[in-house]
Amino acid sequence: MNILQIENLRTGYGEIEVLWSVSLNVPEKGVTALLGSNGAGKSTLLHTVTGLQRVWSGALRLDSADITNVAANKRVDMGVSLVPEGRRIFAEMSVLENLMMGAYTKKARDKFKESLEEAYQLFPVLKERTQQRAGTLSGGEQQMLAIARALMSQPRLLMLDEPSTGLSPRLTILVMNTLAHLGENLPILLVEQNVKRALQISDYAYVLENGRIALQGNSKEVGQDENIRKAYLGI
Repeated sequence: MNILQIENLRTGYGEIEVLWSVSLNVPEKGVTALLGSNGAGKSTLLHTVTGLQRVWSGALRLDSADITNVAANKRVDMGVSLVPEGRRIFAEMSVLENLMMGAYTKKARDKFKESLEEAYQLFPVLKERTQQRAGTLSGGEQQMLAIARALMSQPRLLMLDEPSTGLSPRLTILVMNTLAHLGENLPILLVEQNVKRALQISDYAYVLENGRIALQGNSKEVGQDENIRKAYLGI
């Protein structure tokens, strides 16, 4: 079973088409990687799933329910959650207030204490920084906060847009290992510039080129593709 089904998706900006009949599935658990160069349309796809970008044609289904024309806020209620590129935390708010903002739906508010404890277990440093202004956190801590905030919404589908951007190698490994752990019980769609790490923690991978799916398959097999190795792995 798939939590997310994208069928022949077309969308773009103005008269410029960005995604050309893209089809993609995310299973009920595990990490699915979406790879590709800058400008390939990866972020546009994520924004379309969240409802921030209008669908020109095609279909989106979440848990088999058609969400193609469902408003963005309703998709959050249904369990779609995005960790955006650049983190986009509320810098003037405290760590706790940021986490509270992630739990604004009724379902999330009902489980706030449970979700908060889980977030602190996942990222203990956030518990130490509970009352600290989020803008004063390090880059790695801000990324942890962005992920934790998304998890506070009790998502059915977690999507992340370039979570390792700006992180040190050590923190990149920490974040990727955390996503691998989360993927054991939660479906994750991961857009990531660190192709090697993304393929290591994912089960299945899609490669997007010029708005079209150019390659897909088991992550290990995709990593062995000669073109992928040359283009993204420097081999």
